[in-house]
Amino acid sequence: MGKRIAAILFIFICTAIAWAILGATIVNRTNTSRSELTGKVASTWGSPHEQSAPKATYIIKTTHPKVTITDGRRIEQTEEETAVFALPLESSKVNVALALDYRQKGLLWYSTYRVKFDGLYGFLNNSGQERMVTLQWPYPADKAVYDDLLFFANGQPLAVENQKASASSVLRVPAGESVLFKVQYGSQGLSQWRYSFGSDITQARDFTLRMTTNFPDIDFPETTLSPTRKDLITDGWALTWNYKNLVSGYQIAVQMPEKLQPGPLAGEISFFAPVSLFFFFFLMFIITTMRGIDLHPMNYFFLAAAFLAFHLLLAYLVDHIAIHLAFLICSAVSIALVVTYLCLVVGPRFALREAGIAQFVYLVLFSYAFFFKGFTGLAVTIGVILTLFVVMQMTGRIRWTDRFARSPA
Repeated sequence: MGKRIAAILFIFICTAIAWAILGATIVNRTNTSRSELTGKVASTWGSPHEQSAPKATYIIKTTHPKVTITDGRRIEQTEEETAVFALPLESSKVNVALALDYRQKGLLWYSTYRVKFDGLYGFLNNSGQERMVTLQWPYPADKAVYDDLLFFANGQPLAVENQKASASSVLRVPAGESVLFKVQYGSQGLSQWRYSFGSDITQARDFTLRMTTNFPDIDFPETTLSPTRKDLITDGWALTWNYKNLVSGYQIAVQMPEKLQPGPLAGEISFFAPVSLFFFFFLMFIITTMRGIDLHPMNYFFLAAAFLAFHLLLAYLVDHIAIHLAFLICSAVSIALVVTYLCLVVGPRFALREAGIAQFVYLVLFSYAFFFKGFTGLAVTIGVILTLFVVMQMTGRIRWTDRFARSPA
């Protein structure tokens, strides 16, 4: 009996090493594809957006005399200086609509989105004179496409001049008057959307940002402002940030919800697989010992191989089909291997009832627990405790000394 147990443990350890190698391979494939494909997704779809408020600036040119001495001669010249001044931003009324649209590349899903932006900004010409004002709107991302980009000033359309990192327009603003600058566009981004008040602690007067989403699972990154109001709508949320006079160095940001990632999930299931096989072997050993069934270590080897087939097939099937469908196919294949094999070795009753149910619990259900983030450990712990209770009740009256002394029939 001791040699039999040692052989089973050897098979278990070898299979666990194979799972460790498989899990490491999946993790490496995932990390490699993440570094390679993230840039490709950003270049073809769009990178994360960080929208900043526009600026309204004007230029004042001044001249002053400049005296230089050249070869002992006094030369008087006129030097011109240019100073740039900014008009104060008196109000900001921003509307943003985010529509989540997942994209899959290899073993990973990427949280891409479409954004509709509409901002109305009020600037006051407090310089005391009429000025030629340049309205400058910074692009929220370097890698992005902007559709239907339009500028308006007091309801009148403006000509847009595109630059490397921004777009601008020029208009004349009388002294003491305000200009309502409106910008609207549609674009595409990745992972998160941000609104920045500035690089340092900045003051924002009469600020309102209203955002609608088509997804209910919203998340706000750390060191960002939470909305002052949240309303649940049909497809997602209506969020509002409303401030009369805000002084802050934080930004407004929304993180797109991530879809269940096939690559990392397959890796986690593979690393956990030895636990499933341990309980399956443990239960099979208890049942066969109690009933006097001769299950040779070679039989355990083929059972371990059938368990490994589940994770091996899952690792390469999730590249091509949905994760739930891949999981269902892999479960059916592995269970079919075990049940049909044990039908030949022991018999259909044992194969279907004891072995089939045990494999379904310890392989399928234990692995499926990883689909529920935050509840995996609890689900597995409950399964382990229930297994311990059942086995203890089954074997409470068995004299193990006599059992191990006898050879199986």
